Amino acid sequence: MRVVSGIQPTGKPHLGNYLGAIRNYVALQDDAHAAGGECLIFIADLHALSMAHDPAELRSSTLELVATLVACGLDPDKAILFNQAQVPLHPEMQWLLNGTARMGWLNRMTQWKDKAGKNREGQSVALFTYPVLQAADVLLYQATHVPVGEDQKQHLELARDIAQKFNNDFGTEDAPIFTLPDPIIPKEAARIMSLRDGSAKMSKSDPSDMSRINLSDDADMMAQKVKKAKTDPEPLPSEEAGLANRPEAKNLVGIYGALAGQSAAEVLAQFGGQGFGAFKPALADLLVAKLGPIRDRFVELKDDSEALDAILARGAAKARERGKPTLDAAYRALGLVRH
Repeated sequence: MRVVSGIQPTGKPHLGNYLGAIRNYVALQDDAHAAGGECLIFIADLHALSMAHDPAELRSSTLELVATLVACGLDPDKAILFNQAQVPLHPEMQWLLNGTARMGWLNRMTQWKDKAGKNREGQSVALFTYPVLQAADVLLYQATHVPVGEDQKQHLELARDIAQKFNNDFGTEDAPIFTLPDPIIPKEAARIMSLRDGSAKMSKSDPSDMSRINLSDDADMMAQKVKKAKTDPEPLPSEEAGLANRPEAKNLVGIYGALAGQSAAEVLAQFGGQGFGAFKPALADLLVAKLGPIRDRFVELKDDSEALDAILARGAAKARERGKPTLDAAYRALGLVRH
């Protein structure tokens, strides 16, 4: 079992990132380690180049994300934690795969259509070929499993298509070049919405900081954001069906349940009939209890750039070692000599 996943270093990591992805990384790390496998988690700093960015901010965001991941429980002794920029095998593999990927495949990518909008001609080539780099990210390490949300399933299917075509064109039935990775879709992938709009995902890019709980927020800030979260005047229902057409109420109940390890029905069994004046303080207390230790550890780590750089350097060395045999095999299969 070899699990590979990446996370972009843009904006401040928030509650949605934690509940939707980061805590799953920790669970996968532990599962893979216990099974004698490996888990590679990388900071996708090369992917960040597909959109306009500030170089100094990219550097600081990368270190801040490493601090966040470690604070959340990712253990550099159990998982391989690194950033793409220190492993040039990623863009090398992308270039080799560009000969196999097809324009039609990339044109069908929903995220390309969404991000490019009407001005496709004005977008960077990197944004268009982003999914090929994603394919390289996982195929390079012979990943057996890749954790994906609904919005990334299409990209993993593309990676499998590229791998299959490359194997058919340049490998043999007995000795395929690439492993076709399977998706891991978390059973309880928490979909956390904005505190200001229950119909929009909690996002790093939302201009309002009050729309999200940042993992770097202190206890007072968390409580303030929950207190000011958008709600409706009705009390909480006693049954889950009563949350229909109440997106903000459903979101807060979902956050409580995800943090407490409870279903929405269990949360409502406890708080049904109560108003938000009672529920919000309970939610704020739970947030502080669960995220407080993470924030404290993050504050300890975030300014120790020497320690964070050391974690990335060690992880990158391991990643280069793991990826080299596959890259060499791909070069040979293509008839290229690489010294």
